[in-house]
Amino acid sequence: MAKPVPVLPGGQGPGPSALADAWVGAIEARGFVSAARADLYAVLSGAAWWFTAVVEGRAEEAIAEEVGAELVAAHLTDPAALRCSIDVLAAHFAGRTLDPERFRRWSAAVGALSTGYARMLRDRTRLEQERISSAAFAARAAAEDARWRSEARYGVVFESSVLGISVADTEGRILEANRTLTALLGYRPGDLVGRSVFEFIHPEDTPEMWPQIEAMLAGRVGHVRMEKSYFRADGDQVWTELTVSLVRSPDGEPRYLVAMVSDVTERRRLQSRLRHQAEHDPLTGLPNRSLFFTRLETALSGPYGSPAPVGVCYLDLDGFKAVNDTLGHDAGDQLLRTVAHRLGAELRPAGHTVARMGGDEFVVLVERCTGVEQLTAVAEQALAVVRRPVHVRGREVVVSASIGIVARPFRDPAGTPIGEDVTGPAGAAELMQAADTTMYWAKRDGRDRIAVFDPARHANDVHLFELAGRMPGALDRGEFHLEYQPLVALGDGTVVGVEALARWRTADGERLGPDVFIPLAEQTGLIVPLGLHLLERACTDARSWVDAGADAGLVLSVNVAGQQLRRPDAVTRIAEVLERTGWPASSLQLELTESDLMSAAGRPVQALEELSQLGVRIAIDDFGTGYSNLVYLHRLPVDVLKLAGSFVTGQGGPCPGDDGVPHDVDSPVILSAMIELAHTLGLTVVAESVETGWQARRLHDLGCDIGQGWHLGSPRSAAETAGLLVGAR
Repeated sequence: MAKPVPVLPGGQGPGPSALADAWVGAIEARGFVSAARADLYAVLSGAAWWFTAVVEGRAEEAIAEEVGAELVAAHLTDPAALRCSIDVLAAHFAGRTLDPERFRRWSAAVGALSTGYARMLRDRTRLEQERISSAAFAARAAAEDARWRSEARYGVVFESSVLGISVADTEGRILEANRTLTALLGYRPGDLVGRSVFEFIHPEDTPEMWPQIEAMLAGRVGHVRMEKSYFRADGDQVWTELTVSLVRSPDGEPRYLVAMVSDVTERRRLQSRLRHQAEHDPLTGLPNRSLFFTRLETALSGPYGSPAPVGVCYLDLDGFKAVNDTLGHDAGDQLLRTVAHRLGAELRPAGHTVARMGGDEFVVLVERCTGVEQLTAVAEQALAVVRRPVHVRGREVVVSASIGIVARPFRDPAGTPIGEDVTGPAGAAELMQAADTTMYWAKRDGRDRIAVFDPARHANDVHLFELAGRMPGALDRGEFHLEYQPLVALGDGTVVGVEALARWRTADGERLGPDVFIPLAEQTGLIVPLGLHLLERACTDARSWVDAGADAGLVLSVNVAGQQLRRPDAVTRIAEVLERTGWPASSLQLELTESDLMSAAGRPVQALEELSQLGVRIAIDDFGTGYSNLVYLHRLPVDVLKLAGSFVTGQGGPCPGDDGVPHDVDSPVILSAMIELAHTLGLTVVAESVETGWQARRLHDLGCDIGQGWHLGSPRSAAETAGLLVGAR
């Protein structure tokens, strides 16, 4: 308060302090204020002092008005707080004896306090109302300003945006469209207003837009976004990225559709070019492997997901590597482009897909194939195209092709086969693998031809492939072993040696001969470790026979592959085997096929010479099946010539009822000449496949030295061979 608190004389009953305590307690008990007790006490203690001073006549009654105003200033604005205060004052002074004058002053003071309280409360309320009015006016002014600025910004954004913007009603009628959108669609400003958005939809466009708009109107989705094409005013197609949002009224009803449109035509064209590059061969322009497989899988699935008849022609150029090596890769590329263009021009008009698989390989997809006859006709067309000369760098180049064809099996609704029932794989990958395999059959069968998929041959190829994969493990497990067939002198019938014959007994009990697994070993490179393993096994067995009493001059003949001799350490490793087993080099005979020996050059020839210097005998196996060159034999360290079995089986003896001359192209005159020439070169002659006594006698009469065959002795195990050799002594 502005006025100082008076000091009252004591001894007159409960003083202002007691009044202040009671006043504070009553106000706190009713929860009229949330101020701290000390703050409340400071206000009410002063009010108690002044009110008491008024009653005692030491202060003017107007002071009580200020006390009432102080109560309002102390936030005791609830009218109940005033009533509570009067009750406290009445209770305080009711316990004191008041003369009429003091009672008058008390009553006047209570009235003045109430008056001051009411006046202060009124002024406070009026002030608050003024503040609220000012705030409301300011808020309204701010809202108006914000609305103006928002509309101004919207107008600038709407007209200046790089995006096309339109506002339409819920039926699709355009209410507003900015300049960007009208320019995008090729119209003048204002031409779009009042028109329906459906007038501009491209006929190739997907029809899913309006169902999505309906879902948005129903509240199931918040907005719609898609790529969409429209007609321009000049009839061209424009691709856009479209985003449509819904504007609702305050009551939640759909009112407007706001569309924002960006031109993505160039992006679509770029994507189209990139997709074309990703799906087409850059050199020839034909579909590539990826696109071909996509079309093949689509064709295989049929129009309604049911299996469909499909044929594939897999084509590989013959001799293309020679073009690259002689004329250069640029010439090879020109050849590929020309062949690809011709194949496409010839076969695409009939609805066939021509693709480049890579390198010099092409493939033709024949959908709705009617059978092998149709595929063969398509393949013949392709062969004729490839055979046509191509002019490359001023030269005429002629190539051919090997083609494998596979038709997927198909039947009519009754299950009856249609056309030729060629069994083939069902899936795209399996179908192409079968076609690729069939193409290589055409390669192996002589090139420039067509091969038709054969399930049995394919199954055999798969079986051989599986065997090739099992061979390394089989070698580690010791599944390869040897049998021995006697080499018999045709003059006196004595056993002069044995040939070690490789056998494979698989883990599942299958017995395989060398004609099956030796070519696989040569293809996979396993022939080197396998050959050394079999050589060591044979030398170990032969050493044990001699130690048991067999003839020490026994000849051990072991087959060796040309690949083994091409290794730089071939001679060293063979010598190590002889040293470990104790078998003498002079008693070892290594057999090479005629093709291996005649094609030997460089390291193989050097290896043969080094082996010969060690004392190892060299034999030509199956002589007469390759390109014989007897003149070349004297240049190589060859000791033995083994005649191919086909020369011997022709000597079957006179047929009943004929003139006594065997009806066979292998005349005794040819055999006699071969044996005589071999002897002239200092070679020992061994005849294979001696199956009859007549053959053995005839060969002896022709001068053949040694025979080998079932008539002279069948292949047998090492233990049985030991009994034969030791028993013969």
